[in-house]
Amino acid sequence: MKYEKLDSQLFIHNRNNFMAQMKPSSIAVFNSNDIYPVGADSTMPFEQHRDIFYLSGIDQEESILVLFPDAAKEKHREILFLKETNEHIAVWEGEKYTKEAAFETSGIKTVYWLQDFDKVLFGLMAQAETIYLNKNEHYRAAVETQTREDRFIRDIKEKYPAHAVAKSNPILQRLRAVKHPIELEVMQQACDITNKGFRRVLGFVKPGVTEYNIEAEFLHEFINNRSRGFAYTPIIASGQNANVLHYIENKGECKAGELILLDVGAEYANYKSDMSRTIPVSGKFTDRQKKVYNAVLKVKNEATQLLVPGALWEEYHMEVGKMMTSALIDLKLITKEEVENENPDWPAYKKYFMHGTSHHIGLDTHDYGLLHEPIKPNMVLTVEPGIYIPDEGFGIRLEDDVVVQEQGEPFNLMRDIPIEVEEIEDLMNG
Repeated sequence: MKYEKLDSQLFIHNRNNFMAQMKPSSIAVFNSNDIYPVGADSTMPFEQHRDIFYLSGIDQEESILVLFPDAAKEKHREILFLKETNEHIAVWEGEKYTKEAAFETSGIKTVYWLQDFDKVLFGLMAQAETIYLNKNEHYRAAVETQTREDRFIRDIKEKYPAHAVAKSNPILQRLRAVKHPIELEVMQQACDITNKGFRRVLGFVKPGVTEYNIEAEFLHEFINNRSRGFAYTPIIASGQNANVLHYIENKGECKAGELILLDVGAEYANYKSDMSRTIPVSGKFTDRQKKVYNAVLKVKNEATQLLVPGALWEEYHMEVGKMMTSALIDLKLITKEEVENENPDWPAYKKYFMHGTSHHIGLDTHDYGLLHEPIKPNMVLTVEPGIYIPDEGFGIRLEDDVVVQEQGEPFNLMRDIPIEVEEIEDLMNG
């Protein structure tokens, strides 16, 4: 891993919180992700399953975490199972966790090799009444690939049909949504790396560069700062491409007079950042572009103020819709009559702002968080309004990542990333 090792106190804290919500005489099992094949002997780069990382800090394939707070032996209340390393693996694949390194990373004292898993689990299951199984229930999840967790769930139900089954996901949805101070520090690092990438790009962009040139500039800066790279597939959308919400081809030429919508973010230590900025190819906004840009910025700033403890997701988005409606009337993009006669299921503002304003962010770009429950302090959310005008050949989106505070306005993790028109123009022409 390129990143600096995180403090094991984070993972100890996370496990304690999870175990405090488990039923009596219950056991919970968490599996690492597979390494997914591409073709021949090629594979995709390994990314650890977010939940086992959240609870242990272990960032390696073929790893299993077992939590059993009521185990008869204290040493079996937290157990890691890891792939046993040897000289051959060290030569061909590189260093793997030793038992000592796994303890230093996770704070878990009992570490077994993976070959002992079935035997140890059999003994523990004889003491347990319930097993927590870990299924992805995120509201955006649409998984077609069978995962390591899927195979484990299938096998465990077959081997232990007399045990009750519980879901770990609702517990994790609530726990992961509220960030620990160490998590906030790591997310700040991800945002700071994103800031460096954006400033690099501001000095690079000019008419004639391509979207993929800009993508390469970001990636250079991210990797140079110990990031694995992009937190998600980047959007570098110039001109009319900005009106395609999930444009990821990044193949076009950036032409004089156009705007470029940048939706990019660095990851750091598996934590994500998510930034959107819109900049002028020629280094200066036209009067119309500036007017629309400042309208989006005003909505972003006002929407941010609404992210306070107790706020409800649906009500928040309805309020942002009212803000955007007012902005679009001022820009003469919609009329008051259109608003009065709008379809409540698809309000008039949706013609120019058709996506949501905020989502949870953390170990995933669209992170865990139950949307039907009130917002809590130390949740981290994006704020990303946009106005997309195909008839005028541009789209503008602005996005920051903010931390909900106990009192007062949210804390902006992207406060140092340029966003005002004048600062962007100065940096592009400096």
